[in-house]
Amino acid sequence: MTFRSEMERVAGRVEQRLAALLAPDTASPEEPYETAAPLGEAMRYAALGGGKRLRPFLLIQSARLFGVPEQNALDTACALECVHCYSLVHDDLPAMDDDALRRGRPTVHIAFDEATAILAGDSLLTIAFETVSAPKCHDDPAIRAELTHLLAKASGWQGMALGQALDLAAEQRPFSPDETTAMQKLKTGALFRFACEAGAVLGGADDASRAALIRYANAFGQAFQLADDLLDAQGDAAAMGKAAAKDAERGKATLVGLLGIEGAKAKLAGLVAEAEEALDPFGEKAGTLIEAARFVAERRS
Repeated sequence: MTFRSEMERVAGRVEQRLAALLAPDTASPEEPYETAAPLGEAMRYAALGGGKRLRPFLLIQSARLFGVPEQNALDTACALECVHCYSLVHDDLPAMDDDALRRGRPTVHIAFDEATAILAGDSLLTIAFETVSAPKCHDDPAIRAELTHLLAKASGWQGMALGQALDLAAEQRPFSPDETTAMQKLKTGALFRFACEAGAVLGGADDASRAALIRYANAFGQAFQLADDLLDAQGDAAAMGKAAAKDAERGKATLVGLLGIEGAKAKLAGLVAEAEEALDPFGEKAGTLIEAARFVAERRS
C-alpha cells in the first residue's frame, strides 16, 4: 500500500467514526431537537466531508510504533480532529482571519451565520473532551486523564489559542524570525505535538521514545506551517480550496515574508531532515512517519 493510499484509508476510518460521534441524537423526543438542528448540522458541515485528517493520521501512526491497534487509537484521533475543526471554524470568523472559503466550499459562518459558527466551534471543542475522557477511549482511567490533560494544554491559552492571539498581534507590529517561529509552534505545532505524544502515551512508551516523537512533531509542525505559507504565497486558490495571498495582504508574520521564497524553501528542507533524524531510534518502523514529513513539504494543497 502506498503512503497516499494509507492516508486515504485512515482518513476514511476517521470520517466514519466522526460521523458516528456527531450523529443527531433523537433518543430524547422531549428535547427541542428541531429547534437546535442547525447547530448539529453546522458541526457536521465543519467536521465531515473534507480534509486530509493529517493530525489523526500522525496519532495513529505514532501509536502503531508501540504496537497499538488502530481501533484503540481511533477515538483519541477523532477527539484531536474535533479540536482542529473547531479551530478552523473560529479562525475563519470575521473577527479572526475573515475567510469565506475552506476546503473548497463556504466557511461555516457563511453557510450558516456567525452565531451558529461560534456555537458549532464551541461544541466541537467540548465533544473532543467528551470523547477523549470516555471509557470507550481507553480502559485505563489514568491514560484517559493524561490524554485529556495533554489535549487541553495543547488547545488552550498556553497552546493553540495563544498562538492564534499572537498571530493576530503580529498584524499590528513586525515579528522577528524567533517570534514568528514561537508563534507558529503554538498555533500550528501544538496539535501536531499532541498527535505524536498521544501515540506514545497510548503505547506506554518510555521517556526516550516519547522525547524522540516530540522532537519529530516539533520539526514536523514547523515544516507544515512553512509549506502552508509557501502555498499561500505561490499557490493556486482553486487547488488549495481556500483564498491565496492573504497572509501578505493582512501583514501576517510568516517566515516566507522574513526569509524570502528561496530562504523559506531551504529552511523547509532542513526541517524535514530534522524530523527524519528524530525518528532514527525507531528504525524502519518509522517509515510512514518519515514519508509524512516529506509529504507535507511537497504538498500542493
